[in-house]
Amino acid sequence: MLTRRYFVTAAGLVFAGLVRPGPSLAAAPIEIRMRNNATRDKSWYDPVGLHIEPGQSVRWILETDVHSAAAYHPKNANHSLRIPPEATPWDSGLKTTKGQHYDLTLTVEGVYDYFCLPHEHDGMVGRIIVGKPGNGPGTLPFDYYKGKPEAAHWVAIPPAARKMFPTVQAIMAKGTVHYAAA
Repeated sequence: MLTRRYFVTAAGLVFAGLVRPGPSLAAAPIEIRMRNNATRDKSWYDPVGLHIEPGQSVRWILETDVHSAAAYHPKNANHSLRIPPEATPWDSGLKTTKGQHYDLTLTVEGVYDYFCLPHEHDGMVGRIIVGKPGNGPGTLPFDYYKGKPEAAHWVAIPPAARKMFPTVQAIMAKGTVHYAAA
């Protein structure tokens, strides 16, 4: 039974800074829009860079065309590893109807790079930092794995995609980095 004393004690601990309330379980996911221009020659995520706290959820929402969101991970068509090694890779599958979405809750701290399967070669990529960036593969050069036998079959990130990633420093400074049309 919850008593008045329990509530007064809990409120006092929070006020004193000894206990911090956790993120609300009912908090709405942070939205990332999957977009392209009218001529369909440019596709992007917006925001393209995002800083969140562990346990927060992200929602990729399809606005136009056909898009997906997949972690850079060998389990996703042998792509190079660009998420924390302890994290679970994801693949939203192709979204084909406006408004379709994919939700994901990220709990492991680090840098998560992801791509759109049909538009990766056009530069449709994004980066999420969960908590502190750490020292995982998302903080390393794009070709960090070259010469490692276990990575011999990994697919490299295309040059157009490499140019689109916001830096870790920009994301940490701004919190959210929006797509800037070139």
